[in-house]
Amino acid sequence: MELYSAHHHYLLRHQDPIPRLLLRTVRVFHSTLPPQRCHRRCFSTTTAALLEQTGGKMVVELVGAFNELTERMGMLSSSGSHLLFKALKLSIPLLHALPITPDGRSSLSKALSFALILADLQMDAEVISAGMLRQALEAGAISILEVRNQIGTGTAHLLHESLRVMKIPTKVDVLDDDSAAALRKFCLTYYDMRAVILDLVLRLDIMRHLDYLPRYQQQLVALEVMKIHAPLAHAVGANWLSLELEDLSFQYLFPNSYLYVDTWLRSHETGSRPLVDVYKEQLLQSLKDDPLLAGLIVDVSVNGRYKSRYSTMKKLLKDGRKPEQVNDVLGLRVILEPRSGADEAEMGERACYRTREVVQSLWKEMPHRTKDYIARPKANGYRSLHMAVDVSDGGKSRPLMEIQIRTQEMDMLADAGTASHSLYKSGLTNPEEAKRLKAIMMAAAELAAFRLKDLPSANHEGIETEQSKSDRVFRLLDKNGDGRINIEELKEVMEELGAPGEDACEMMQLLDANSDGSLSSDEFDLFQKQVEFMRNFEDRDEQYKTELNEKLQIAENNSLIQVYAEDLSGSIAN
Repeated sequence: MELYSAHHHYLLRHQDPIPRLLLRTVRVFHSTLPPQRCHRRCFSTTTAALLEQTGGKMVVELVGAFNELTERMGMLSSSGSHLLFKALKLSIPLLHALPITPDGRSSLSKALSFALILADLQMDAEVISAGMLRQALEAGAISILEVRNQIGTGTAHLLHESLRVMKIPTKVDVLDDDSAAALRKFCLTYYDMRAVILDLVLRLDIMRHLDYLPRYQQQLVALEVMKIHAPLAHAVGANWLSLELEDLSFQYLFPNSYLYVDTWLRSHETGSRPLVDVYKEQLLQSLKDDPLLAGLIVDVSVNGRYKSRYSTMKKLLKDGRKPEQVNDVLGLRVILEPRSGADEAEMGERACYRTREVVQSLWKEMPHRTKDYIARPKANGYRSLHMAVDVSDGGKSRPLMEIQIRTQEMDMLADAGTASHSLYKSGLTNPEEAKRLKAIMMAAAELAAFRLKDLPSANHEGIETEQSKSDRVFRLLDKNGDGRINIEELKEVMEELGAPGEDACEMMQLLDANSDGSLSSDEFDLFQKQVEFMRNFEDRDEQYKTELNEKLQIAENNSLIQVYAEDLSGSIAN
């Protein structure tokens, strides 16, 4: 089932870390505001003052980028933190010096967008560091040798490998199915897997900002992504990345068909909320309220998915299907954690069947669509309970919703089995090749963990705890470890960012609340909150702009949709 996460449908587009509009906004506050808003005014005033000097702006961008990246990465070792921090200090001034990119973004904005996708994919600090430096390397602002000397051999190697991977499509004259499959196999066999992911994320970033190119160039890029990179993303297990690459390629290659499918899928949303989210919350609450299920499990989660636009169109074209005949557009997956004990496996199975009964109490089950892979597992050991339900409401017809029910153990085994499906999708049908690829991926992950000392020991030494996450940057700046950031340490980081050291004095005056000539962890934490507050404004501005553009696009194409829907429905029926 190729389903698309609603979370990933929101594009991670980032402009300059602190938009200039906010500098004007902060001046509208007045001293008569309530205490909470006065506190925000102090935040904005201090940060705005810092942005008026080069060094202050650099530090704000450094702190904001580091915190956002590490937050998305989750657990991170101290050595990984140091590596990422060094890469950001090196890359930010280099990117500031580069011109605006052809798609209209600043070079720093593009690099951060790239790095954030890598962080969402849970890549390590070495890969994200390479992602931040990739654009500066291509522009000639830094060399591989300089990266090796200033950051490390591993990051330099990844950058070198990613440049090699980027040139793979040039190895063939005609991009047909056979040559595309051969390129994917070649790429998976002879290149560092993390370099492959770097290139895939670069392709995604390019596809998200392709509007500036002429139409014929958009289609050339989209065809290459559809043939090579989307299946390649399946092969390395980055399924949501593959689905978005497919959808974006589909949008540029066949815009009218994409518009038809997208409008039909959007018709299954209620108000401003996706329909799958409504059903997810309804089912989760019913499961938590069920006393019989509570006696069998300690936890339950429900994940919701939308089928991708590209997969939906393939279903429409297969056997001349009509939209209402695509039964897995909406999908929920229930993951159960049974109570521990000698009969844990049996209790997990009972919990799955009890969950099915709860689902039956909410919606009408379609018996002919039910598949019990718990009682009768697949040959590869896959176990899960699949069912389809009719969620039509108030006379409004809706497509059937597919629900998968399984325990945590079943889900882990299913994820392992997904690798085989992914390899098949990418053209690797030989079992020996699949085993070899798995060995290569495991070896690459172990090498990265060893290099950064990220392998957790029994007592998790070297791994940051939740309590220590908030002062990551503070500890990195406090080089002598005395618990305070002095003026010399602040000057050093300013100079590393390419800013005049004198800016450190002004920044110290702004942030040093007790005027003792240094910054405590509490004073620096207040500064970090200011940075986060300002960046949140940017995220909301970008979200509102995206929503407005979507609404305008829908309004503009409304008449086209109606005409095209009739034409396409007629052609499918014939």
